[in-house]
Amino acid sequence: MITCTALRWGAPGQPLTPAVDFTLEKGSLTGVIGANGTGKSSLLKVIAGLQKPLAGKVTVNVPRRGGLSFLPQQQHLDRQFPISLQELVAAGFWGTQLTPQQRNQRLQAVLEDWCLSGLEHRPLMALSGGELQRALLARMSLAEASVLLLDEPHAALDEDGQALCWKHIHAWHAQGRTLVVVCHDLAAVREHTQQVVQIKSTGCVVGPSQELIRPHPRMQVA
Repeated sequence: MITCTALRWGAPGQPLTPAVDFTLEKGSLTGVIGANGTGKSSLLKVIAGLQKPLAGKVTVNVPRRGGLSFLPQQQHLDRQFPISLQELVAAGFWGTQLTPQQRNQRLQAVLEDWCLSGLEHRPLMALSGGELQRALLARMSLAEASVLLLDEPHAALDEDGQALCWKHIHAWHAQGRTLVVVCHDLAAVREHTQQVVQIKSTGCVVGPSQELIRPHPRMQVA
């Protein structure tokens, strides 16, 4: 489904790793881990086609229109942009074929699923960090993409929000979708994903989450 061949990425002239090769199979649920600055978010952007690799190539076997959906970090969103929470979430309908009535029914159901009912008309600047993150995830719920790339979906979520996030990730995975999740909570990655891509300055290691992430009383990384 996702194949990286002799891939190098990073700032021009400053590759973050040697050339790497790996494949993420269709229907897999993969965590991406590594210390700050190793290029986790950049890797997702390269896979999404939002950033050009320095060398090599990425092949994502999905339709060009609507086959892939990307969850960015909040910091890349302009909270001054004059739209409501509902309008932000509804952007997830891009590429779908639904009647206006079907869209409205689906939208209301997704808002309820993500505990956002009653916040529909709030502008982005009036949302808390957790509310905005749930809105961004709710937008992903409306996408029909077969590949979902999630960059730090835990960001700004409290314990209940994190549980809700993983509940939906597992539901998307059960639908046969391919998911790649950047997450700093190693305990959560170990518990909830099948495999990990561990990025180091020496390259990438791909393997089962239970083997590459060892249990530790304080399993949080920066």
